Amino acid sequence: MHHSLPGAPRTFTLSDFDFALPPELIAQHPTAERSASRLLDGRGAAPVDRIFRDLPALLNPGDLMVFNDTQVIKARLFGEKPTGGKVELLVERVLSGNQVAAHMRVSKKPEPGTTLALAGGGGFRATLLGRWPDEQGAMFRFVLSNDAGDDPYALMERHGHVPLPPYITHTDSEEDERRYQTVFAKNPGAVAAPTAALHFDEALLAALDARGVQRASVTLHVGAGTFQPVKTEDLAQHQMHSEWYDVPEATQQAIQECRARGGRLIAIGTTTVRTLEAMAASGQTRGDTRIFITPGFDFKLIDGLITNFHLPKSTLMMLVSAFAGYEHIMALYHHAIESRYRFFSYGDAMLLTRQAPDHAAI
Repeated sequence: MHHSLPGAPRTFTLSDFDFALPPELIAQHPTAERSASRLLDGRGAAPVDRIFRDLPALLNPGDLMVFNDTQVIKARLFGEKPTGGKVELLVERVLSGNQVAAHMRVSKKPEPGTTLALAGGGGFRATLLGRWPDEQGAMFRFVLSNDAGDDPYALMERHGHVPLPPYITHTDSEEDERRYQTVFAKNPGAVAAPTAALHFDEALLAALDARGVQRASVTLHVGAGTFQPVKTEDLAQHQMHSEWYDVPEATQQAIQECRARGGRLIAIGTTTVRTLEAMAASGQTRGDTRIFITPGFDFKLIDGLITNFHLPKSTLMMLVSAFAGYEHIMALYHHAIESRYRFFSYGDAMLLTRQAPDHAAI
């Protein structure tokens, strides 16, 4: 129960962002064609069911779409300890000197200095240096190497597995290598795809160009933390994960030109929202961000958003609620479940417009 005073900002807690999702609505595979997925048009008071390739007609010439051009790396590595115990690494970040920061799943943590034999042959191995980013860090720092002296990107590309989200139950396949990646991915470093952009194929991009919709890119290397549910009822207690972003000069220029001509800035995915709003809040065009967007957030740049459906109690549910209005989002999710939309990374998408802020507080 919420006991807000009349006229006082509503206080949100974690339970507000929970909802019951029938498990069969969690998409395990992508649609046969990228742009054939469904698009829930949530811009008006009543939801409208569309197909994703309808998108050009819903945007105006002069609008600017901003994509995240990060590339998903094959960040999941399997191997064993010298004792024979199984180990699984999820590389979150490539550091300098052939070092990586990774999550480690293992029954008993090996000591620093231990070398793990990784699956793939050619002397592929990982030597544990310690925790990351500091002695209390949740991740671990390794040197990745093989007998041929390849760098971590080459080693993961050859021997790694696509880091499918935890709710996708099959092991990665050739289909996943192709489809858990956007058609314009170019900067390797993500362990999760910017999923709203998975719906775009070359034909749709050409149709958007023909419509006069402009395009620009940012890079945000999506971390595994994007799937972490929030565990504290009090949202202010949540420790947000950190992700690296970069807004190139050409994109900064494109945003200024869009503003000048009165166009709308449409973010393709929550990662683009986080990147642009982190830049607007900090004044930094590149760096690490822990931006946590919850209802009451004052958006500086984004006018429209295309996004997939998100996990209950996730920071992304909070972000879309902040953007389009909490009650509106909950009504849209209710409609999507009733209408059997497909959820999460391989699922369908929605198109949202920014609500006037009601100055709700956390």
